Amino acid sequence: PDDYHIIRYDKRSHGLSSMPPGPYTMDELVADLAQLLDHLKVHDAIVVGLSVGGLIAQGLAASRPDLVRAMVLSNTASTIATRDVWEGRFDAVRTGGLEAISEPTLARWFPPKFHKTPEIDGWRTMFLRQPREAFLFCGRAISETDYSDSTSRLTIPVLGIGGSEDTSTPADLLRQTIDTVAGGRFHLIEGAGHLPCVDAAEEYARVLNEFLNDVLAT
Repeated sequence: PDDYHIIRYDKRSHGLSSMPPGPYTMDELVADLAQLLDHLKVHDAIVVGLSVGGLIAQGLAASRPDLVRAMVLSNTASTIATRDVWEGRFDAVRTGGLEAISEPTLARWFPPKFHKTPEIDGWRTMFLRQPREAFLFCGRAISETDYSDSTSRLTIPVLGIGGSEDTSTPADLLRQTIDTVAGGRFHLIEGAGHLPCVDAAEEYARVLNEFLNDVLAT
């Protein structure tokens, strides 16, 4: 919407952002966003985080409550996968590069119907063109993070959006996280995968805007 000031950024080692030496910690990824918002003189933001972005949002809300008015946790949880799962992915990437995990990753990200569309090729290219170290550095940060305790103490408005076909961060895990937050609300998008803003964009936008309007009205 035209009346929102929207900030989108590439986290370190992704997109057009630089790649400082790693591995990274989640605290560093959270600090990057905090410093960006401080630089832009933004506070009381409504932070929308998907997957690892949801972990960053949770860390920011806990460590810098002055910056976060409300939060949307999309296709994420307070902890994502086990260390054993992540170590298996790291070993595969070190041995065979990102190609070794690209198809299993896309299978977790998108429902079967999306794999029949031409768009899947663009997402495969996006995944493969990131530096291998970017996956390893950020993956390490994810594998070592558990925000269960700090997120359960949040008192800000929180919306969870999950996809019924998300096998990367299953909707039940997100629902469990949202249930620990006082007043948290949860919305499941049927048939959507790990990136419902892509494969179920209209419903995602409607639910997100309803939440934004509710927050801004209070």
